[in-house]
Amino acid sequence: MQIFTVLFCCLFKHKIQLKTFCNLGIIRIYKRRPGEGICTQEGIVVDRWFEKAVFYHMYPIGMTGAPRRNEGTEVVHRFEDLMKWLPHIKDLGCTAIYIGPLFESTSHGYDTKDYRTVDRRLGDNEDFRKFVETAHQMDIRVVVDGVFNHTGREFFAFQDIQKNREQSPYCSWYKGINFGWNTPYNDGFGYEAWRNCFELVNLNLWEPKVREYLLDVIGFWIDEFDIDGIRLDCADCLEFSFMEDMRRFTNEKKKDFWLMGEVIHGDYSRYVKPEMLDSVTNYELHKGLYSGHNDHNYFEIAHTIRREFDANGGIYKGLRLYSFVDNHDVDRIASKLSVPDHIYPVYTLLFTLPGIPSIYYGSEWGIQGRKEGGNDDPLRPAVDIQEALEHPENLRLLEWIRLLGKIHKEIPALADGTYQELLLTNRQYAFARILNGEGVVVAVNNDENPALLRIRVPAGDKEYTSMISGQKVQVQDGCLCITLEPNESEIFRFL
Repeated sequence: MQIFTVLFCCLFKHKIQLKTFCNLGIIRIYKRRPGEGICTQEGIVVDRWFEKAVFYHMYPIGMTGAPRRNEGTEVVHRFEDLMKWLPHIKDLGCTAIYIGPLFESTSHGYDTKDYRTVDRRLGDNEDFRKFVETAHQMDIRVVVDGVFNHTGREFFAFQDIQKNREQSPYCSWYKGINFGWNTPYNDGFGYEAWRNCFELVNLNLWEPKVREYLLDVIGFWIDEFDIDGIRLDCADCLEFSFMEDMRRFTNEKKKDFWLMGEVIHGDYSRYVKPEMLDSVTNYELHKGLYSGHNDHNYFEIAHTIRREFDANGGIYKGLRLYSFVDNHDVDRIASKLSVPDHIYPVYTLLFTLPGIPSIYYGSEWGIQGRKEGGNDDPLRPAVDIQEALEHPENLRLLEWIRLLGKIHKEIPALADGTYQELLLTNRQYAFARILNGEGVVVAVNNDENPALLRIRVPAGDKEYTSMISGQKVQVQDGCLCITLEPNESEIFRFL
């Protein structure tokens, strides 16, 4: 410990470059300033591409209209349809795709039966390889779903237990195998199932052979398809030590590989750390974004952001959480909002508050979708991309999201900047994102009436220009004085 203390003292006193220590092999990874890469032991600066990314979320089985069940028939090459989405995704300003599930499965995609094969309802492995290559040529990264908490009942290890019972070498691969119990499927033995869904059999991640197998699967997808990351399904169910193993393994395979976990409740900082995951799903903010509008209560959203990201005590300060307003598991945002036009300030906040924004396919047109009991199919409809672009349900929303994507790309502070609250009422909210003395002031209004706002700005000597209209706004006594129309947003850049 004393050695490291002396090293860091020398570092700051003599301004020795971090890379020098990396080259000497003394220190493996350094804490970085916003916008910098990671210095590895080899002295390589790793691109943290995901920190500036805007994601597009694709649920391929649904969006292509593939059959709900996989009958094991011939391969259908639906990746041809998925390829048609790439120019649209690029046009929205998205720089990464989260697509999945892709593993060969029995029904919805999360009941895996073969980890090394693309689901035949979508195509074959060569189809997906071409998809990734094309996306990469367009400077779009590709992240896939990693379903490692459980398998389906048709997975080879489970079928071997069904056949050979106590003599199966795979009995230790699953949790709770008990030949004195039974299941709703009348297997003649019991097992632990994810949330008592017995088509999803929980893997035993303490079994070394299971870990070895799954890490080999991850290596296969990196080597064969050059994927850029994995979204870990049910990350809040995975063993922490397994995710640490995964981090070490992927660091060796691909140094800029992104690991993001699906975590709904709990302390996100337990997961997001250098030795484990780069990000998790920010369900706390997701809830605030729609209910804060439905209740005309911007205090809820502002409180969430203060709690998470405030520069003076935010519990997730410096972490890059994955932000979204809807996905394949929750009702579409257009169906959640009590006032349809609230969707515009909702997306403004998605793109400008701290976090990595994500758009769920079709929601850029405001398509509807609610769960029907336990049925998620209404959230995952088939969409013909050509028809949708020619006749969008909401062209205004599409253009607004396209503009927000452009703004996010142009303003570094929206990815790396600090957050500063400037104004807050139930129905109006303004804040700044600041990086190196530059950034933006964002203001939103969820009222049905115009609102006259007086926003004290972080820098009164700067020039403020609307990113929407291009008009310059004068600062008066340290404040921006503006009028927002009902459900209107404004974004002012200052240099």
